[in-house]
This record gives sequence, structure tokens and C-alpha cells, in this order.
Amino acid sequence: MEKEYIQIKCLEVTQPIGKFYVGVMNYDDLERISLVDVRHMASKESELETYMGIQRTLDGGRVGKIKKYLEGIDATFPTSIIVAMSSESTTYDANTNTMRITNKTDVAKILDGQHRLKGLEGFGKPGNKFQLNLTIFLDVELEEQALIFATINQSQTKVNNSLVYDLFEFAKVRSPQKTAHNICKALNEKNDSPFKDKIKILGTADDKEKETISQATFVENLISYITVDKVKDRNIYKAGGSPRKANNEELKKLLFRNLFIEEKDGEIARIIWNYFKAVEKKWPTAWGSPQANLILNRSNGFAALMIFLKDVYINIVKTNVGAVPSVPDFLIILDKIGLKDSDFTKDNFVPGSSGRAALYKRFKDDTKI
Repeated sequence: MEKEYIQIKCLEVTQPIGKFYVGVMNYDDLERISLVDVRHMASKESELETYMGIQRTLDGGRVGKIKKYLEGIDATFPTSIIVAMSSESTTYDANTNTMRITNKTDVAKILDGQHRLKGLEGFGKPGNKFQLNLTIFLDVELEEQALIFATINQSQTKVNNSLVYDLFEFAKVRSPQKTAHNICKALNEKNDSPFKDKIKILGTADDKEKETISQATFVENLISYITVDKVKDRNIYKAGGSPRKANNEELKKLLFRNLFIEEKDGEIARIIWNYFKAVEKKWPTAWGSPQANLILNRSNGFAALMIFLKDVYINIVKTNVGAVPSVPDFLIILDKIGLKDSDFTKDNFVPGSSGRAALYKRFKDDTKI
């Protein structure tokens, strides 16, 4: 029989807005008492949304990313889920620092954290529990709920993906993210590298005009040749294991998978170096110039070149995946492309996926590989 109440450890906090409570609750208990409201948000406006004139429906893509994140061996939500409750559904005991909450649906209304809670739905790892720190406001009017919601969302800043990857430098455990970051940083710093000072590395104060590729763009494109599941690989390393190597068929897409597992990061870096050194020799102006209208050394051009790397590399090494082609090896193929430096403009290859696809297609058509 389901318990009539949920009892949680809780502390009373006083701030200018008034009193509220900070407690700890198991995710499935919170999911149950807020279940109606969470599902409601996925389909139509809540009372708060109607009041504020906003639409705050659940973002399926964001929920999916959270679920993927929760597969991590060290997943955490350290910030509070913020809820509004009625004092009719709660009793606080200041002597024991506990709050008793009526155990039924729609008791808790989520002001912030609905995506995290939805991502936890079905978490259920055997033997595991996921507790959430909870900020509880009692008997707050809609106007106050709106103020809390607006304050939270106005002050939040989306974390730059480049910063996320930059922090992997301090990780002790091997992972695709750490390897890709280290290669990115090394290629940006080495003299005579085709990427010398071209990558926007966080925390540096170099010539910003020359920095045309973001750290996140470089790392994400490189990781795509190492793994299809970077979270899983990192979990395996953190647990003291080693990920499975790719078979010959998988290596056609995951070019650097086995080099990564064999910890031959230097060979991965050298392949990238030689390929883009050939690009630099083939199109010195388009690759070297920070001119805004030229796209080869920017996100779209770099991404198209990285996609094309797979075709070029396999054409050179055949079945000997893991070999390191020379700059002249790469140039033999790139020299078949009829594009001149002045052709790599935003007019010819528009920003976005369509321009990137058109550039990649031109590479393929000219080289016939």
C-alpha cells in the first residue's frame, strides 16, 4: 500500500522574498507528486504559462540529451529543482528539520527543472537511487511564481561547449573528449601547424582576428572519427576497462577508433596535421586568410574538409587503417579539385548545412572518390 505521506529532511531559509525550504527527495517521489504537471507541460500551457504569456513546453531533444548524460558513471544534478507547493499539502517540523508532504499527484508544481525531472523518468538503475536537492516555496501566488521563474531564466547563461571541452584537460581519466581536446590544443600551439593560432581556445589572449574555428567545432568533428558514444567510452575507462576496438567495416567510418584505444594519439594528430597541411598548400589564401567572406578556414569549410577526410584517407591507405599518409599523399588527391582560393565564398557556399553539403559534394565530384 502506498504511503500517505513522503517525509524529507528539510531546512528553512529566510531571504527578502520570504521563507522557503531546501530539502532532499528521491527523484521518483518528486516525479510521482508532480507527474500530472510534468506531463501537462508537454502538451499545453500551464496556469503559470498562461499568466506570463509564455509557452514552456518540454523540449524532446533536450530531454534526450539529459537521458544520455544520465548514462554517465558520474552523472549529477547539483542545482536545485524549484517547486511550488501549498501549505495544505505540507507540514514542517522545525525541531526535527523535516517536512511531511502529501503523497499524491499534482502536489508539487515545477518552476525550474522540468527537463531534468523528465530526463530521470525511468532512471531505475538496479541498486541505485537518485536524490534531488529541492527548493520548496509554499503558498506563492502566480505573480510570485512568475517572478521566480523570470529571475532564474534571465540569470542563467548557457555554458559554451568550448568551455566544456576545455575542462577535459584536467580530467585524469582517458576519454574521447580529453584526447580530442589535447590534439586540438597541440595543433593550435605548434609552430608550422596548419592550425597555428586558428582555433578559439578558451582562456587565451591570442590574435582573435586569426581565430576562425571554435574549439567545440574542432573537437566534435574529431570525436566523430573516434566513437559513436563518448559517454559510454568514458564510463568504461573510468571503471578501469578499455572500450572495444572497431572491426574493419566500422573503421571505414571510425577512422581513428583503434588508434585511440591503442593510445596512439600522436598518430591521430599527425594524420590531421598532414591532411590540413596539404589543404594549406593547395589553397594558401583561402586557408590562411581571416577574411570574413572566405569560408574554408571557418566552421562550414572545416566541417566539409573533415567529412571529406574519410574518403581521402580510405582512398590512400585502403585497408591499412591506422597508417599515417604524408602531405604529398594527401595533395595528390586534393590537386584534382578545381576550386580556386577565391571560390570559397559565402556566396558560393552559403552558411549552414546546405553550403557544407554542397562543398563536400564538389570535393567528391572533382576527385571521383
